[in-house]
Amino acid sequence: MFRILIVEDDAGIREILKKYLVAEGFEIEEAGTLYEMREKISQKSFDVVLLDIMLPDGYATSEIPEFRVEFPETGIIIISARDTDMDRIFGIELGADDYIVKPFNPREVVARVKAFIRRTRGESEVIRFRELEIYCDEYLVKLNGKKVDLTGKEFEILRLLAKNSNRVFSRDEILDKIWKDEFISDRVVDVHISSLRNKIGKDWIITVRGIGYKFSTKGTIK
Repeated sequence: MFRILIVEDDAGIREILKKYLVAEGFEIEEAGTLYEMREKISQKSFDVVLLDIMLPDGYATSEIPEFRVEFPETGIIIISARDTDMDRIFGIELGADDYIVKPFNPREVVARVKAFIRRTRGESEVIRFRELEIYCDEYLVKLNGKKVDLTGKEFEILRLLAKNSNRVFSRDEILDKIWKDEFISDRVVDVHISSLRNKIGKDWIITVRGIGYKFSTKGTIK
């Protein structure tokens, strides 16, 4: 069983993450401060650490380089309210394996944890259509070798359509698969599709009039 350490001073956030990760079969330990984190990692080994940056007794960024050297096999996924490109770049350059911005969808966090584990075990799935690359577990899209900055929902829609490129999905089907039990208007799908087209190019997703949307394997670059 894989063991995850959640380092977060907000007990509510820890509880939500724990609930979703335990449901996926992970063993969970919790820490609310840097001191508690050090105590936990001195007692047990962890496969992944979910790490908030700003903690009551200091900034976790100061811990990452040393942690990276001492535990090179352990994944570090930063979860932070700091959401600028520079924050993300700084976190990755320090040695983090991934960076998730608050507020987040807990399902995305679970997916990122699974992605790290699959990646380190050589099991990551990648969908490629010419210049477009979709890293299914990493929530990562590249176009002509450059990363495309998508939201979690935009990525999930693109992944759904690309993995089923022979199918047309109605708005209701996309809502059911991506938003599940959230009660929102089906027009939100149109908004996300429009945003996706702006970011990856309009020809990758086709509108099938009166039915819904379909991925095009013949899309052209933006």
